Amino acid sequence: MRRLPPMGALRAFEAGARHLNFTLAAQELHVTQAAISHQVRQLETALGAPLFERRGHALTLTAAGRRYRDRIADALDLIGAATAEVRAPEAGPLHLTVLPSLAACWLLPRLPRFYAAVPGVDVRVTSAVALWDFTDDRFDLALRSGLGGWPGAEAVRLGGESLVPACTPAVAATLQTPADLTRVRLVSDTPKQNWRRWFAVAGQTIPSLSPTVYDDAALVIQDAVQGGCVALVRRSLAADALADGRLVTPFIPDLPSDYSYWLVWKARAREHPSAPLFRDWLLAEARSSFGS
Repeated sequence: MRRLPPMGALRAFEAGARHLNFTLAAQELHVTQAAISHQVRQLETALGAPLFERRGHALTLTAAGRRYRDRIADALDLIGAATAEVRAPEAGPLHLTVLPSLAACWLLPRLPRFYAAVPGVDVRVTSAVALWDFTDDRFDLALRSGLGGWPGAEAVRLGGESLVPACTPAVAATLQTPADLTRVRLVSDTPKQNWRRWFAVAGQTIPSLSPTVYDDAALVIQDAVQGGCVALVRRSLAADALADGRLVTPFIPDLPSDYSYWLVWKARAREHPSAPLFRDWLLAEARSSFGS
């Protein structure tokens, strides 16, 4: 096998040939002008031919230098491109788009556990109701509620959800049967017919309902915690408030939701280096939080 010249000497020659100035070549490669001159002289010795003509401060390529420049330029470009493909990308922040209610009630309280388990990963959370357009390169992952099947994306199901009446212990003390719910202010998020569906599952026929309707599940939970209403909350999102006693469930049953929670990412996209670590952690958290 032929012995190749050192890569540093080839880069020094190529930069000098482009600039026809060793000082500018040295600035580009972040070395000294003396280092460029030394590497070029080593290359000329190895090749047995002068590559530059030096006349005072003027620098020109010899005929051999021009031929050598033309032959190695494409090769150096190929080496640079191959190196960029193989080299591990700099991690940078992991960008995540999340439904506002899911971010406020579920993800953010648990995120410190991820930082403790995987130090050094910077997760940037953007809360947004709008679905992620997968041609948008701002995000690496998305947390969404839906039926699944997003075109152009891969997804893993985190778990299901159910709806359950919840209120403060003080409000619950005033309720004896599900029919008593018609005497208090009812709250839900969209769609508003969820309360009617719950009454049907509970075996109650309610002629008319006018619940307070919010467009965000987190607002439903917050209203219930403030007292004075009974909210049809998403059990997984209200889990912390139910666990610490701020909310109680005065009646059963739960109403299963048609939607599930999903972790979504672009199909066939080059992954952020930290994305698999975050996915694994999120799936472990979901197993202890969401229904089947």
